[in-house]
Amino acid sequence: MSVFAHSSALLTEGATSYLHSNPPYRAEHIGSLLRPESLLERRSQFDAKLISAEELRKAEDEAIKEVVELQQELSLKTITDGEMRRGSFYEGMFEKLEGMEVVVRPIETFKPYLPYVQFFLAAGMTAAPSINTTDKIKWPASGIHIQDFEYLKSLVPAQSVKNIKITICGPTWMHLRHGPEETYEKSVYKTDDEYFADLVQAYREELRTLYSLGCRNVQFDDPTFAFFCADSTIEGLKASGVEPNELFDRYVKVYNDILQDRPAELTVGLHTCRGNYRGLHYCEGGYDRIAQKLFNDLNVDCYYLEYDTERAGTFAPLKYLPPNKAVVLGLVTTKHGKLETMEEIRELIDEACDVMVESVFPRSRAYALNQICISPQCGFASVAEGNPITAEEQRQKLALVVQAAKKILE
Repeated sequence: MSVFAHSSALLTEGATSYLHSNPPYRAEHIGSLLRPESLLERRSQFDAKLISAEELRKAEDEAIKEVVELQQELSLKTITDGEMRRGSFYEGMFEKLEGMEVVVRPIETFKPYLPYVQFFLAAGMTAAPSINTTDKIKWPASGIHIQDFEYLKSLVPAQSVKNIKITICGPTWMHLRHGPEETYEKSVYKTDDEYFADLVQAYREELRTLYSLGCRNVQFDDPTFAFFCADSTIEGLKASGVEPNELFDRYVKVYNDILQDRPAELTVGLHTCRGNYRGLHYCEGGYDRIAQKLFNDLNVDCYYLEYDTERAGTFAPLKYLPPNKAVVLGLVTTKHGKLETMEEIRELIDEACDVMVESVFPRSRAYALNQICISPQCGFASVAEGNPITAEEQRQKLALVVQAAKKILE
């Protein structure tokens, strides 16, 4: 779906009103929110086999009700479940597909040049949970995020269902993690083409079913693309005999194959960041290396980009953002509780606009401004334990995003 018309005339006219009534909204958030202590305790009890799965789900249901109320109180249009049912952002997709199973894998089966694997190695880890592909990949009849979406639907008015955002782990996550050598058993798939063909079909089935139930907003969470911004990843890929540009192109094609023929009313966004583990990040590097292909070859509607510190580079890559897409600038950090100021946010938005006006696709300032939304740079709890930030600080930061969007962007 194109957020904006392609007409060159529009590039010099006033801003379209599209972003004011459909996702992405002016004030956005990435999805995960701090888990209440009561839920963390119940999850610990479940892991110790002290309570049942049904009892844990009841606790998750209550936590989701609370975070939905929080989002409504703050006038955030986008509604998520806060990822209350997940231990980590990437859970909830791969392990539910038929043909895949969760196992603890030796650390040598992980690619050592990946930023978070370097973190594993530095911590002295010898093994970590991951996924084995042991049979042909199929979408399960019960779906992946279907039950999650249906529960969220029950918590919002009918007119707000279109505002529900389902966050999904990107399809490239396991492949980059293990490479073709360890992602799938060779008795099941002989090539990446075979593996991705079935994976793509499973994702397509999930999106089709979500749409049929009323879902109109999906966000893929995929740090994979930001990892291509890190010199260590590029150098590691080359040293292992992999051409980074070819692998990047393959991953873009995987997404485009998934999104081929999707309904025009389904908004699809991509969030990519450099790590968000309890306030820590895994790598650095601006979007410059990937921006042209990311913004123009990947067929999504909007990009949720990390821009809370200098590690993300400058806004210069936005010169490649085409006029038919939106960018959600992550200007408010979730990594600590210090609150940004309205003036700081305004100055950053002005810098981004300056780049977009004088870009590969010249446009009026009003048009550029209308392509911009703002959000925190990542979730507040990409893992269940959450970042070192209090619930009140989380509220203040989300409220600031809403206030800034109203004062600066509308």
